[in-house]
Amino acid sequence: MEKSKVYFTKTITPEKVVEMYKILGKELKGKIAVKVHSGEKGNQNYLHPEFMKPMIDFVNGTVVECNTAYEGMRDTTEKHEKLMEEHGWSKYFNVDIMDKEGEIELSIPNGKILTKNYIGKSIKNYDAMLVLSHFKGHPMGGYGGALKQLSIGVASSRGKRYIHCTGKDGSYEDMFKVDQIKFLEAMADSASSVVQYFHGNIAYINIMCNLSVDCDCCAVAEDPCMKDIGILSSLDPIALDKACLDLIYNSKEEGKNHFIKRVEEKNGTHIIDAAQELGFGTKEYELVQID
Repeated sequence: MEKSKVYFTKTITPEKVVEMYKILGKELKGKIAVKVHSGEKGNQNYLHPEFMKPMIDFVNGTVVECNTAYEGMRDTTEKHEKLMEEHGWSKYFNVDIMDKEGEIELSIPNGKILTKNYIGKSIKNYDAMLVLSHFKGHPMGGYGGALKQLSIGVASSRGKRYIHCTGKDGSYEDMFKVDQIKFLEAMADSASSVVQYFHGNIAYINIMCNLSVDCDCCAVAEDPCMKDIGILSSLDPIALDKACLDLIYNSKEEGKNHFIKRVEEKNGTHIIDAAQELGFGTKEYELVQID
């Protein structure tokens, strides 16, 4: 497989996000879903809608999210929509909680763990997807980037539990009792189904700032342990996440050790290996630096 191109800039501004999309040479057409992370109530690290506004306006996109599988301010549509208002998303954009009216099932014929994936029903209303990810650590996955957005992020509330429980309709408690490797492979499986669903009408941008070891889903999250690194974009989510992790590993900052410890204690890079084996991208990439 040829190397995938990943574009990288050290400049982090709303306008630069748009530039990093344009450089992909991929015009997403039709009705566009823009997958963001709404940020749990109390989280201080999530990327705010004002930062995302130029990019979302440029593609005339609809902000999409799905409800969580754990207790908090996003586990029901009513609470989630209220939080989207509080965080300012609804002020600037049309917002769609995709599993508000239920879910649809996607088949995963060649999955490692899963044979199906449950995603928000209203995904049927969209022709393309822009995955705008805040790259950071994660207490369960080790890190969160494009692959996590495609998997857990697009899954319905039930679908999130199904992925966490590696193909079973488990309870909230069951989500924390599964084999870590199988969980990561289930995430890769579910991500592959979303990529397949859009038939190539999808693009990815990772923003490496506010680099906490905790996800934006944490109401109480650690403060960032590293300085901001930049913005990366690609048409390959696997190459994109791999490039982001390589920038962490190759950093000269002492704070990287704390971040890397979180990734490695959760075997976080395994999702990248599993995703490559599923064939919807590659770890091999060419990093193209943009001024």
